[in-house]
Amino acid sequence: MSRHRVKAVSYDEDDYDDGYDSPDPEEQEFLQQCTAEVLSQLSAGDPPVTATREEVQEALWHYYNDVEKSVNYLRGKKAKEVKKPSAPAPAVKAKPSAGPSPDDVVLNAQSSAKGFKSKQASSKAAGKKAQADLAGGMNNLSVEEKVNVRSKNLDVLSEYSKSQRKKAMNFAVIGHVDAGKSTLMGRLLADLKAVDQRTLDKYRSEAHQMGKESFALAWVLDQGAEERARGVTIDIATNKFETESTVFTIVDSPGHRDFVPNMIAGASQADFAVLVIDSGTGNFESGLKGQTKEHALLARSMGIQRIIVAVNKMDSVEWDQERFEEIEQQVSSFLTTAGFQAKNIAFVPCSGISGDNVTRRSEDPKVSWYQGQTLVGELEATEPYSHAVDKPLRMTIGDVFRGSVQNPLSISGRLDAGSLQVGDQILTMPSGEKATIRSLEVDGEPNDWAVAGQNVTLNLVNIDPIHLRSGDVICRASAPIANVTSFTCKVLAFDHLLPSMVDIHRGRLHVPGRISQLIATLDKGSGSIIKKKPKIVGPGTVARIVVEMDQAVPLEAPTRIVLRAGGDTVAAGLLE
Repeated sequence: MSRHRVKAVSYDEDDYDDGYDSPDPEEQEFLQQCTAEVLSQLSAGDPPVTATREEVQEALWHYYNDVEKSVNYLRGKKAKEVKKPSAPAPAVKAKPSAGPSPDDVVLNAQSSAKGFKSKQASSKAAGKKAQADLAGGMNNLSVEEKVNVRSKNLDVLSEYSKSQRKKAMNFAVIGHVDAGKSTLMGRLLADLKAVDQRTLDKYRSEAHQMGKESFALAWVLDQGAEERARGVTIDIATNKFETESTVFTIVDSPGHRDFVPNMIAGASQADFAVLVIDSGTGNFESGLKGQTKEHALLARSMGIQRIIVAVNKMDSVEWDQERFEEIEQQVSSFLTTAGFQAKNIAFVPCSGISGDNVTRRSEDPKVSWYQGQTLVGELEATEPYSHAVDKPLRMTIGDVFRGSVQNPLSISGRLDAGSLQVGDQILTMPSGEKATIRSLEVDGEPNDWAVAGQNVTLNLVNIDPIHLRSGDVICRASAPIANVTSFTCKVLAFDHLLPSMVDIHRGRLHVPGRISQLIATLDKGSGSIIKKKPKIVGPGTVARIVVEMDQAVPLEAPTRIVLRAGGDTVAAGLLE
């Protein structure tokens, strides 16, 4: 099982404090690891170099904990000190003094008359020397020193075509809060042995101590302290598991309405979706009015075409066939209205707690009426999606994090288009800064290359972390993505639209903006103009609008975006 649940590096006002008054325990431990690594490399070098811990930690501070840069700097510094030993001043034989001579008296008088000028000159000279020394020191500590990474110059597309990898797919788990999404996925992972029994026993023991026995399986995915305390998923959690034919990555998204932006980010990384519904009496109806419909609409708006509906907690209604068919009829009707084709919708009655119809068919006689596939069977029946491997490189950064001592700066995400390999120079937008790929991982495994559709972790060098944020886009300097402050898009209105302030969401990116112009309303089928310059756009209407932002962000057609305002989704659509 592979899991990436890392905290993104964000930069707030608090981050400009030096942090030495109350160091974070994790940062302190990481600094000690880096210090030990630098001292080890210095002592093992040829010739060995001796440095104090204070010198090492000062170098690490300036080089953002980059071990290699710190070692190179300290070796250079010590080499200069060896080359410039301080020479003793030559001894001068003292002569017996018999008082100042007449010439000395004249020279002293001239010096006193010019005292101010000579002091000023010496002061200027000293100032220039100090500035030169400071400049030299700063040059020695410059982060502009480049790390050279050799590329194998592979033909990535050829390597990809020759590879014998299993097909790989991501699916987003969506649905109303408390529908049992995390528990259902925890059950799936446990039954497929993607999480070991010892870990499961540990979660069950911890859940029992907190009086939340039923949450043990959910904790396979919900590992944050706040998530466990509140019993709800807050951020995206990813887990990997394999079947005979496919490598799947679960993107477990939060169901609570307060965390819809995180759900959007999760859906943007998925090939298809699993919509989890609580079949309990009253729970299905309240969920349908809540986030069930919104999540389904958002998933379709993000380009997802296939959806598997897991009708969960069927054991709570005694596996009532009529209840299942009622839910199937209502949800199917809504999904087809939302734009899903009937052939791309599947329904599975199941129970995350008992595991019935998740990875194995239920042996309960009450379920004999269901002859369809298990949830895993429906997952495997999903056709793999083709990705734009031959298009220009595009990757949206999901997380920025500190990796290891050897890889102090890493980013993770899914390749949207194109390919890359170790040694490639990449461009980050909107900052416009370049970086070099030192090494990379595909689905948690080291590899030399990656292509569109794969989940990757890139270990970077030659860039300051301040230029990397979640939602930024990775591309190449030869085919960069443009930074824009306004765009025209065709959207489906979920609520009334009029010129107003909105939040623009694209994956992990969300920035404030405003609808500045309503250009026209359009026919859903043909796209022809129905009315130009409408004053207001009603729910369910397709419209062409102009959106403006105060800051430039990397966007290009046909990117899918979501517009939200006041905590609600108001529209979604495509850039034109």
